[in-house]
Amino acid sequence: MTERQTSVVVLGGGPGGYEAALVAAAIGGDVTVVDRDGLGGAAVLTDCVPSKALISTAAYVSRLEEASKRGVHLGAGAEVDATLEAELTEVNTRILALAQAQSRDIRSRLEHVGVTVVEGTGRLIDSASVAVTTPDGETRTLPADMILIATGATPRVVDSMRPDGERILTWKQIWNLTEVPERLIVVGSGVTGAELAQAYLGLGSEVVLVSSRDRVLPGEDPDAAELIERVFRAEGMEVLNRSRAASVRRTEDGVVCVLEDGREVTGSHALIAVGSVPQTTDLGLEAAGVETSQSGHVVVDRVSRTSARGVYAAGDCTGVLPLASVAAMQGRIAVAHALGDAVSPLQVRGISANIFTEPEIATVGTGLATPASKKSGSPVESEEGVRQILMPFGTNPRAKMDNLSEGFVKLFAREGSNVLVGGVVVAPRASELIFPIALAVQHQLNVDQVASTITVYPSLSGSIAEAARRLHVTPGE
Repeated sequence: MTERQTSVVVLGGGPGGYEAALVAAAIGGDVTVVDRDGLGGAAVLTDCVPSKALISTAAYVSRLEEASKRGVHLGAGAEVDATLEAELTEVNTRILALAQAQSRDIRSRLEHVGVTVVEGTGRLIDSASVAVTTPDGETRTLPADMILIATGATPRVVDSMRPDGERILTWKQIWNLTEVPERLIVVGSGVTGAELAQAYLGLGSEVVLVSSRDRVLPGEDPDAAELIERVFRAEGMEVLNRSRAASVRRTEDGVVCVLEDGREVTGSHALIAVGSVPQTTDLGLEAAGVETSQSGHVVVDRVSRTSARGVYAAGDCTGVLPLASVAAMQGRIAVAHALGDAVSPLQVRGISANIFTEPEIATVGTGLATPASKKSGSPVESEEGVRQILMPFGTNPRAKMDNLSEGFVKLFAREGSNVLVGGVVVAPRASELIFPIALAVQHQLNVDQVASTITVYPSLSGSIAEAARRLHVTPGE
């Protein structure tokens, strides 16, 4: 029988690290978390929580206009400026305060269950010990039966468009802005670029989105990406497709982005959103026998083991899926496996993801991003052995009540068994609506089981059941 491991050292206090620490403490581990940047990591302090709070704030700016579309107006004679404006200093102060509050809550929870938190930078000496350098320069050694690497990722920096923290910014630096950018150039149309481009558009910026691909969100469902790009343009965003940025530089009073074809785009600020790189340098990985990929990510298996015995890894430093939810699950799986608790290997089949544009795009299932038939509402073949259906929300009564004109549900089912293998939802709060589809995919329910589940009337979720009903195959078909 394998000897039960008890001493756990976690490098990094983000979702992969702190969730692992909580589980390890609950099943008897003596746990130390070594954290350099603040508990919660980028997800809490500079990325997920702040960016989604910014997006939520931007949505308020258009509330008066939205109200008027529903027959709600300011009272007669009301001496009120009907234009909402964002005071960015106040907005960012609130956002950073709530991020810090979340970080403090995480620390309190860790300390409550007996986890030791050490502020400093950790480096593997070997596969059973970690050297920690504290902010005052002192170094100490922590022995470990298990080491979890959860150091995350950081914005990718390109020499020809190097951020300066003032006019040329990464998603870590935007929280220092004191005014809404007059004209913001966003380089990169992936998830981060698309989300923040629309957020600043909503806050009042003139926005130019530079996309090197045929459409925004190139890695997402094509029907969803096409819809979002249409919304962006309708809202006044300038989208430059098939336009690769060669450089971004400061000017006397702003920035200029030079495209590879020689065109120049001028603006007051530029946001560089061209991906992330894992924070795996100078961690002592080679000395400890930890294999990394060509991209610098730590190579792990489905229970988060690395190539070094006793060393595990979780989160964005592994490159499995850049999602806080996946990082947390990887961390939980890692300590459960190392400490001898019951464990199931990571299963990506039921993992859902969300893009917080307006409307949101939520997805579950992999390898299913194919355009649906233009004849919406009818099942079509999407790839060998898979059928799909796209149901617009246009006929949904709840959508009409909420003045929802853009959005849809798309379901994918395996031919023959009719088991649901994926889905896409484009709607406000799609992040909530994707859950029943994710449950169905995770537990391999068929379309008839989903269709026979009674939904609330009226509700957007009713369109999920309706889509499943239309994927039903009658005997003999």
